[in-house]
Amino acid sequence: MKKYKLIGPITQVLTMESLSVKGAIKDEQLPILENAGILIEGNKIRSIGNFSELKEKADIPNVEIIELHADHVCVPGFIDAHTHICFSGSRARDYAMRNAGKSYLEIAEAGGGIWDTVTQTRKTDQQELTLGIIKRANTLLKTGITTIEVKSGYGLSVKEELKMLRAIKNANIGTEADLIATCLAGHMLPKDFDGNHNEYLEAMGNTLFPILKEENLTNRIDAFIEKSAFMPSDIYPYFKKAKAMGFDITVHADQFSVGGSEVAVKMKAKSADHLEASTEDEIEMLAKSDVISVALPGASIGLGCSFTPARKILDAGGALAIASDWNPGSAPMGDLLTQACILGTFEKLSNSEVLAGITFRAAKALNLNDRGVLSEGMLADFNLFQTDHYNEIFYKQGKLVPNQVWKQGDLVSQQ
Repeated sequence: MKKYKLIGPITQVLTMESLSVKGAIKDEQLPILENAGILIEGNKIRSIGNFSELKEKADIPNVEIIELHADHVCVPGFIDAHTHICFSGSRARDYAMRNAGKSYLEIAEAGGGIWDTVTQTRKTDQQELTLGIIKRANTLLKTGITTIEVKSGYGLSVKEELKMLRAIKNANIGTEADLIATCLAGHMLPKDFDGNHNEYLEAMGNTLFPILKEENLTNRIDAFIEKSAFMPSDIYPYFKKAKAMGFDITVHADQFSVGGSEVAVKMKAKSADHLEASTEDEIEMLAKSDVISVALPGASIGLGCSFTPARKILDAGGALAIASDWNPGSAPMGDLLTQACILGTFEKLSNSEVLAGITFRAAKALNLNDRGVLSEGMLADFNLFQTDHYNEIFYKQGKLVPNQVWKQGDLVSQQ
């Protein structure tokens, strides 16, 4: 028997309904319902409208009416479409060395970099990895992030990548947040692999991909296209095999040099993530495609480099999502709302564009069609902020946290 809940009155409900996936959004375009109520049926939204009218019509047996006695703003549950929260160890030393002027190569030669995390993650058993993911996911959930993408990529062997992806699958049972797994076996050529880049990727595709399908560990394949990782010519056969097997594609693209976004467009990837090095050519190419551009301001803050050209992407007609890139190396903060607000400040994004980037546009990057918007039939994933106007959320740059976080019709966090 389905449970019914009616919540309200809510001062402002930002439904995000009927907004375009692509292009700029002005704040005056934002659909806002005032003095509203949300009627939940099971784990989905049944209707949204005037609270008093919904209350009068709420003749459903045993409906639970939850009345709010202060101003609240309601927004869809946030979606972090790019994280690396399955890892072990710390790279605080890398951060200190980088800020002291050491280069990426110097840090790697001193034992740091991605390989340091690979080494530490390989030493950690699956159960401990699972507990670490749950802990980080619950930290994000308290800040209103109800759906979290989680990558592998610190295993870099069939055995160790499977360990990570199985840990992510197990962690999904242990947290109220939804975890969306992505295989990033194409993160870098492991130092202990006896062969070249093409041979490594071929081995991963031939051996790992079938097991991912058999165990239903992920339907997403990612790769890092960069001079220090894999070149476009290396990646095409790998991605073509993945697509032939029914996997969605996403790409670490244009972080330090261009080339990755072109692969994303040609392979019809769901998203191209990073894009800090993208030029006008890449921006135009992405805007003409259905690829979602995912800005990762946490990496820009962590590395001290330029931000993704978010304003230019939107003005060109592109689709922009914003994610945290939470990882132990370049983006250790893991605070999506703060990072999104900072990106908005530097790139001159409207509050509506920032919110779109962490709700329905982020859902599109993950190929999810049941969340990111508050409307009938969508998952009842939403956040309630105790304030009288949505502008306060962005004005406080992450310091105003949700008073209540609702996930699939249940209150999962309350401040």
